[in-house]
Amino acid sequence: MSLQTHLSQLALKHEALEREIHSAIQSPSENDLRIAELKRRKLHLKDEINRLRAETDSVH
Repeated sequence: MSLQTHLSQLALKHEALEREIHSAIQSPSENDLRIAELKRRKLHLKDEINRLRAETDSVH
């Protein structure tokens, strides 16, 4: 898998988590711990995307 493909897949997962978080926040029955876990996963993906992009930029 190319780096660009991997970055695209991570970006799609990040967007899906953003939608899931938004939906969970709108639901009054949603558990705050679940929302926090979703936010942690989203942040981890964002960090991974930024790290990979930085590595790519330093190579060029």
